[in-house]
Amino acid sequence: QVQLVESGGGLVQAGDSLRLSCAASGRIFSSYDMSWFRQAPGKEREFVAVIGRTGVPRSYSDSVKGRFTISRDNAKHTVYMQINSLKPEDTAIYYCAAGQVFTTRKAEYDYWGQGTQVTVSS
Repeated sequence: QVQLVESGGGLVQAGDSLRLSCAASGRIFSSYDMSWFRQAPGKEREFVAVIGRTGVPRSYSDSVKGRFTISRDNAKHTVYMQINSLKPEDTAIYYCAAGQVFTTRKAEYDYWGQGTQVTVSS
């Protein structure tokens, strides 16, 4: 069992930056591929980024490539998402997830956090 707790969301203005964190407890953190997904109001939960167990490889959705950076610190059992140049369309609840497969498919992930809200005003 893995418990995931996200933090770092908030209300920001377009162009600002945020760093989201996801702290994991339970089973060995370094044995999981970690990802971020997001869900905007009225929309499906969508893939944002994934990072492999040692920090590589990394993959991003086209909509965030160049602005979002996923990283992890296995000693701290934490995965991060640095978000730069925020846009109003980035407004969503951001979820981290842990799984045994390096994938963009949400059905493949075993554990999910409760999410952190990011709201970007124009």
